[in-house]
Amino acid sequence: MNDPLNVVGRSVERSDGIGHVTGRTVFASDHVVPGMLHLKMVRSPLHHARIRGIDTSDAERVPGFVRALTAADVPHNRYTILGLIGVEPEEEFVLAEERVRFKGEAMVAIVAETEEAAYEAVAKVHLDLEELPAVFDVEEALKPGAPVVTHWGNNTFMYEGHPCRRVRLGDVEAAFARADHIVEGVYDTSPIEHAPTETTGCIAVPEANGRYTVYTNTQALYFSLDNTSIILQVPGNQLHFVGGTVGGGFGGKVDVIVEPIATLAAMKTNRPVRYVYSRAEEMQVSSTRSAWRIYLKDGVTADGHIIARKVTSYADSGAYSRQTPYALTKHAANAAGPYAIPNVSIDAYCVYTNRQPTSAMRGFGVTMASFALEVQMDKIAELVGLDPWTIRFLNAYHDGDMKPHRKLAEDATLIETMQAAAALVGHDLAPDLKAMTSAPRGRRGEESGRP
Repeated sequence: MNDPLNVVGRSVERSDGIGHVTGRTVFASDHVVPGMLHLKMVRSPLHHARIRGIDTSDAERVPGFVRALTAADVPHNRYTILGLIGVEPEEEFVLAEERVRFKGEAMVAIVAETEEAAYEAVAKVHLDLEELPAVFDVEEALKPGAPVVTHWGNNTFMYEGHPCRRVRLGDVEAAFARADHIVEGVYDTSPIEHAPTETTGCIAVPEANGRYTVYTNTQALYFSLDNTSIILQVPGNQLHFVGGTVGGGFGGKVDVIVEPIATLAAMKTNRPVRYVYSRAEEMQVSSTRSAWRIYLKDGVTADGHIIARKVTSYADSGAYSRQTPYALTKHAANAAGPYAIPNVSIDAYCVYTNRQPTSAMRGFGVTMASFALEVQMDKIAELVGLDPWTIRFLNAYHDGDMKPHRKLAEDATLIETMQAAAALVGHDLAPDLKAMTSAPRGRRGEESGRP
C-alpha cells in the first residue's frame, strides 16, 4: 500500500529548485530568436502635461532604427485590464494620447536592431509638452479646484454612481453616543515596489502560420492573452502565449503592460520583438502596491467590546486604476476586521493622482486594512486595561455572526488560531479564553458576554 499523500510537517523538495540554483532555469527574456528586434519606450519627463507634438525625425536617422509606434498605431488604445470581469471604464492608454498623467508614462515605442540603437533613438525623439498642474496627495485630489487626472472629470473611481465603495451595518452614530470610549487613529502606508529579480518583459514572435507566439513572464497567462487580443483587435486564436517560470511577481506581473505593444511591433515589422523593462523602468513605471490613508474611529464599552467602527479609506491609484478598484472592494469587505461589530460604516475611495499607477500585491486591499485595524486594536486594549490577546478574543467573529457587508461568518477560526498561536509562543491564556470556540453564539452574547 502506498503511503498517504501528506506533506504537512515534512520537508518537500521544490520541483524547480535544482534548476534555479544551477542556473539552468529558462526565463522569458532568456529566449533568443534569430532576427530579434528590441523595443524601448519614450517616456514622459513630466508628471502631468498636454502633448502638443512628437517629432521622431532625428530618431529615424539613427543607424539601426526600424520603426516608431505612437497612439495612432494601436487599434484599441486602451488597457482593458479589469474589463474582462466587468469593471469599467477603460481609462489607461497603451501609448499616451493628448495628455500624460504621470512621470514615465509611455508615449512612443521605438523598435531597433539593437538595444543600443533603440536607446539612442529614444534619446533623439523630441517632445513638445505643455506642463500642467499635478496632484500627489489623495485628499488634496478630492478638493474643489484640484488638477483633474481622469478624462471623465473627477478624481475618484465611481462605484454604482458613488465616489466611494460604501458599507453600512447598524447605526454607528447612535452607538458612538452610548460608547464609554471613542478611539481614533490615522494610518498611512507608502507605495511598495515588488522588485522582482526578473524585470517585466516578453518576446513576441511572428510564426509562419500567421499566429504570434509571445514568451512572457506574466502571472496571468490567459488574462494577458485576452487583453492583448482586445487591444490589437485580433482573434484570440491568432495569439499563442507561452508562460513558465516567473522570476518574481508577487502580484505585479498581472497588468498586461508589455505584451500588447511588443506584439503590435512584431505585427508591424514581421520580426520578433523583445521588450523587457530595465531595472529603472521596473522601479519607476511598473505598478506598485498603492499607498493608503485610513481613518479609524471606534466606539468601545468599558469592558472592551467594540460597538461601532467607522472607516474612511483613501487608496492612491496613481494616474490609472489597473487593479486598484478591485482591491478597494476587497478592502471595504475586510476593513472592519475579523471582529463582530454590530455597527459599521465604511467609505473607501479609489483616488487618482499624478503618481505612477498602482495595482495588485499580495493581499492587496486587505493587508493595509489589517495593519491599521490591528494597531487600533492594541490602542483599544491599552485604553481599557486589557492585554492585546483578550481584546481580540472578546471581539472575534463566531460562526453565524453578521459581517458588515451582510454575509454570515462561516468556518470562523480566529479564536482557535489565536489559541494555537498562544501555545506556540508559550503565552498562557486565561482559562475562559482557552475554553472559547468559534461555535455559534446561540443568543447574542451568550458565550462571550457581549452586550
